[in-house]
Amino acid sequence: MAVEDTKERLIGAAGAVLRAQGYGRSSARTIAKEAGVNSALVFYHFGGVDALLFAALDRSSEERMAVLAGAVADCRTLEDLVEAGTRIYRHDVEAGHLTLFSELVAAAVAKPELREEIKVRAEPWLAFIEETLERVIGGTPLARLMPPRDLADAALTFYLGVNLFTVLDADRSRTESVFAMARRLAPRARLLTRRLPARLGGKRRAHS
Repeated sequence: MAVEDTKERLIGAAGAVLRAQGYGRSSARTIAKEAGVNSALVFYHFGGVDALLFAALDRSSEERMAVLAGAVADCRTLEDLVEAGTRIYRHDVEAGHLTLFSELVAAAVAKPELREEIKVRAEPWLAFIEETLERVIGGTPLARLMPPRDLADAALTFYLGVNLFTVLDADRSRTESVFAMARRLAPRARLLTRRLPARLGGKRRAHS
């Protein structure tokens, strides 16, 4: 078996095990069994289980980033973003993409050495959300009231919380009600998302 093929199989298996069984059961033996290879190869190719799990998270993040960039590319209003966010949430929960990240975040409570790795991987997502919000609401009263970076932090926090809450919200009715509320509120925020003329302040000062 080629080296790259073995690594790909291990990365795929690590993601599958982490989604289905959680961090606590993501051992080298369990992952290797899923991949159909010797468990020693986990350490040979990745140096350890945590590094392999982060490789699986990186693979998932790369794939999701490409998909999400396309999903929000045509969003022009807050309503568009809420609709896109609802679709993304539903898909991510079904596919288990959020589980990879949240399992590693949960593991970092007991293993502080994981925290910096998670922080590094969270930053591109925060930047992506911030850039998207800046494009849609930048320069508006809403952006002044709720800066895109703060909203990005809130969005990522919400997503992590939602993934954990699904344990209690089995039919997702409560979570869906939050998105329904956002869809009701978005149209009412239109006045706050109208961009003011860039030189309005300057003109006022010139006439004062």
